[in-house]
Amino acid sequence: MKKNRKGKIVVISGPSGVGKGTICEEVIKRLGDDVQLSISVTTRPQTAQDIEGEDYYFVSREEFERLIKDNKLLEYAEVFGNFYGTPRDKVDQLLKQGKTVILEIDVQGGRKVKKIYPDAEMIFVIPPSKEQLFERISSRGRDDKRALERRLNCANREIEAGKKFYEQVCC
Repeated sequence: MKKNRKGKIVVISGPSGVGKGTICEEVIKRLGDDVQLSISVTTRPQTAQDIEGEDYYFVSREEFERLIKDNKLLEYAEVFGNFYGTPRDKVDQLLKQGKTVILEIDVQGGRKVKKIYPDAEMIFVIPPSKEQLFERISSRGRDDKRALERRLNCANREIEAGKKFYEQVCC
């Protein structure tokens, strides 16, 4: 029966630090093998904690540009100086297997995916408050003051866009 079932796309977006990754992990844990998180391609440098093919597919900027040129990505964006994108072939393969594919991507990417997959479920996650978002982002210790300000400014724009475009908004 699963072979005949058509897969589904679920887009989860929200500002940096809102907990998208935690939500995705919990959904997959609860729903099991029928749900798969799409793994993005990135030009971001791989950290010691990153696992190739599990956290991201790490590629050079030149390779990423080739993927764009060859139409191998459903969506892509440059975020804080690095490119991120969703590999078209991997998503299509999972859909053919009847899986629900979760795309944890930004609003810009979500809009592109919705054009390709009009029946995609669009969920936007907002923080309980701007103060809590600031605490979450700053507690990571990844950003200097300037980068933290950029993330917070970007978060404000994303929240406004998410409220307008996404079918479901939750916190």
